[in-house]
Amino acid sequence: MIGTSTILAVTGASGAVYGLRLAEAMLVAGQEVDLLLSTAARTVLAQECGLNVSGDGAECVSVLRQFSTHPDADRLYRRVRHHGLLDWHSGLASGSGGRRRMVICPCSMGTLAAVSMGLSDNLIERAADVVLKERGQLILVPRETPLSVIHLENMLRLTRMGAILLPASPGYYHKPACVMDLVDFIVSRVMEQLGLPWQGVKPWGQ
Repeated sequence: MIGTSTILAVTGASGAVYGLRLAEAMLVAGQEVDLLLSTAARTVLAQECGLNVSGDGAECVSVLRQFSTHPDADRLYRRVRHHGLLDWHSGLASGSGGRRRMVICPCSMGTLAAVSMGLSDNLIERAADVVLKERGQLILVPRETPLSVIHLENMLRLTRMGAILLPASPGYYHKPACVMDLVDFIVSRVMEQLGLPWQGVKPWGQ
């Protein structure tokens, strides 16, 4: 049975558009989205997407909603809850909070390393730690190249813990005509892993 709530963390790796597009896809699929933004993610959102995300809570969500071109965006984004990085009273910080599914997209190598070591210095890292310990579904979308031995060993450690590593490496067999077609390829793969419906890129052979 598909749950109705998914944690989405956007960190400081390049490719913030992946996280924005994924948020919209999850909302269209009927999900409640618990949103987390790293400090570096706000910088990248400004640089790459022209979004000045300076506030928290509803103010933060209203800025991110500007990215969406969905005709029903105002209604959809009412189902986004933004949590502060140091909000230790958030339900995301405890296994009793009931969240069992999380995507970090894009995932910086710093966040990936912290999660792999269980550091839990902020709510992104703690929420991921909770999902892992509760045997939930954790998907990380790293966007980095080239990869060092440190990166690869951290990825291997997380894979052995049961996390899914889904690098932002789009395919080209769907004949992309624009940048968003490449973004949608990765978003489609994440949605498939989550078991959520989305009319994105058609699977191979269809």
